[in-house]
Amino acid sequence: MIEKKLFLVLLISGVFLTSCSKKFTTEQKEGYVQVSNRDGSTLGYHPESGVKLLTVDGYAFKDMNKNGTLDSYEDWRLSADVRANDLATKLTLVDIGGLMLYSSHQSIPGASSGFGSSNYNGKPFGESGALASDLSDEQKKFLKDDHLRHVLITRVETPSTVAQWNNNAQAFAEGLDFGIPVNTSSDPRHGTDSYAEFNAGAGGAISMWPGTLGIAATFDPTLMQQFGEIASKEYRALGIATALSPQIDLATEPRWSRFDGTMGEDPDLATDLARAYVDGFQSTNGGDWGFESVNAMVKHWPGGGPEEGGRDGHFGYGAYAVYPGKNIKDHIQPFTQGAFKLEGATKMASAVMPYYTISTGEGEAVGNGFNKYLITDVLRGEYGYDGVLCTDWGITRDVSAMDKFEGKSWGVETMSVAERHYKAIEAGMDQFGGNNALGPILEAYKMGVAEHDEDQMRKRFETSAVRLLKNIFRTGLFENPYLDVAETEKIVGKAEYMQAGYDAQLRSVILLKNQGKALPLKEKQKVYFPKRYIATSTNWKGEVTPEKTEYPFNIEVVSKYFEVVENPKEADFALVGIKSPDSGVGYDRADLEKGSNGYVPISLQYESYTAKDARETSLAGGSPLEDFINRTYQGKTVKTNNTTDMKLVNETKAKMGDKPVIVIIHVSKPMIFSEIESSASSILVHMGVQDQALMEIISGATEPSALLPFQMPADMTTVEKQFEDVPRDMKPYVDFDGNIYDFAFGLNWNGVISDERVAAYK
Repeated sequence: MIEKKLFLVLLISGVFLTSCSKKFTTEQKEGYVQVSNRDGSTLGYHPESGVKLLTVDGYAFKDMNKNGTLDSYEDWRLSADVRANDLATKLTLVDIGGLMLYSSHQSIPGASSGFGSSNYNGKPFGESGALASDLSDEQKKFLKDDHLRHVLITRVETPSTVAQWNNNAQAFAEGLDFGIPVNTSSDPRHGTDSYAEFNAGAGGAISMWPGTLGIAATFDPTLMQQFGEIASKEYRALGIATALSPQIDLATEPRWSRFDGTMGEDPDLATDLARAYVDGFQSTNGGDWGFESVNAMVKHWPGGGPEEGGRDGHFGYGAYAVYPGKNIKDHIQPFTQGAFKLEGATKMASAVMPYYTISTGEGEAVGNGFNKYLITDVLRGEYGYDGVLCTDWGITRDVSAMDKFEGKSWGVETMSVAERHYKAIEAGMDQFGGNNALGPILEAYKMGVAEHDEDQMRKRFETSAVRLLKNIFRTGLFENPYLDVAETEKIVGKAEYMQAGYDAQLRSVILLKNQGKALPLKEKQKVYFPKRYIATSTNWKGEVTPEKTEYPFNIEVVSKYFEVVENPKEADFALVGIKSPDSGVGYDRADLEKGSNGYVPISLQYESYTAKDARETSLAGGSPLEDFINRTYQGKTVKTNNTTDMKLVNETKAKMGDKPVIVIIHVSKPMIFSEIESSASSILVHMGVQDQALMEIISGATEPSALLPFQMPADMTTVEKQFEDVPRDMKPYVDFDGNIYDFAFGLNWNGVISDERVAAYK
């Protein structure tokens, strides 16, 4: 009996000792300490940040505010919602204001001058002796003085550089106040380098995929989800926890310069693709939030596609979205039925970005980020969205001219910077894109206190803080924001990711014409491909690219498939590489200086175009920067910057006679084919792929399978008469073979594709 009691006592003691024993291990990594909790969360902290470990119930927790007590926000066992609410109540007004900032574009390292420039110890990077991964003076300032925690990165030197920069930034932030980690974000960065050669063992800076419009051409949401799953792993290996994507604007206006960033013009296809993209980015291993999750900031509410005349909202001349077909519902659908109704456990996109434009007829005539009706009444009220709302970059800045790349404060140009902040907050916005300075937010708070009271404004700010903090908690940054640089080098651009991206490229190329089954071609035929002229151009940053003439394809890649000859008479076929017509932005200061209104057509044809069918009176106008309302361009003529592409196709046909001319077009938006189609035996279009993928298709190694995710118009008359807000309302082009270049059209080697994808969406 005594032995049984002793055994029982020892057994109970053993259970007690086990339950209270240490349930974690620590490991010194390069630059940080990693803590692994048994059946719990993995932590990371910098040994010199001041953060210590707390042990509770045998588990390790980070004492992020250094008060010696386990606060709820430090307890990884609790939900993100509970933790965010706890921390929000503890934060000062300055801390919350800092969370509401989203940095301007940051290059790593910073440029020495111009856009993205930075200093290091008071000197440009090249003169400073700093490492590429060091924090710049400006970054230290906005992290410490302005309490900013959301950083947008652009160009990076290498994956390992940005991984080490991430660790430096996290260590710096960890030592401040409540230890709130940096939430780094990026615009899309998985584009292709056309000249780069792919092989099965290739590794790279990051995997290369067609753009979202190219993936849309596959009509396959599962491929879009695969992209999201791979891209999220690479993003997190770079320290990126928020994607400023996807762009789910419905591309109903064919002249819009951001057409190629969309998922096409069909609301049902765009809805399914949007859902798949966000599911892929936000779910870890197909499940809930985790260390491989990336917040998706879908853009641009309520759909930035219907810009009048195709002009873009980055500039005052493109400030208005119009709805001649009274069809805002199709533009909202990819948000409400796609990004907000996920199949995965994260349920809905964690952030939304409204566009710059004034949505004409939808509430007050102000930019969408200031529009209380569209933000509070519709998005938050009618659709119940409670995630983060972040403005597009620079909407609170001043602007002085219609065509200058400055602020984008459409409809509120006469307000002060602080008043614009307050108006956006009152509309329901949580965060300000491209704003590094805390001052205007604190001024806006004072305005709110004067109009309401201190309690109401404090609650309003805490509401935004909770939304912002939840996105940081859910991605695990509070537990471990640090990266193993060696692991980053293994993950980013790894062979299987590169292969998946290359396979997607092959699936994104559309065969529009194949007269007499000119394709596929036998390998090692003799090919002639002429050089392409590229005119002088100036980008939005004011950088000038001089004119040049160059081969449109990598000659070494082409040579592996065909024998390249310089004389067309010796060739078996010709290969012509061009781009879709580019006629500018729809505004010309020279036209304004001649006494007109500055507005000119945007053309989708190569030949000069006169807009005789344009509206006599524009649907929108009234900027305080203009002394007129009517923005019509009726009767005006515009020239295309690359009309030489049309001449190249037609001249090559003349040189080749009856021999096949294969035309490959990199399209950024719809185009008019009547000027070149008769000179082409076969036409392929793509939205950005490697040259090698194109050679694989024309050589017959891969069969084309993609479909048009938008219409190709018959002429500019149908373009002018279509409604900016209505999808698939143009007369499509009909080619020599009688094929109609309509939505969901594409060819394979056997002819017109008619499969389950066409049945589902057309």
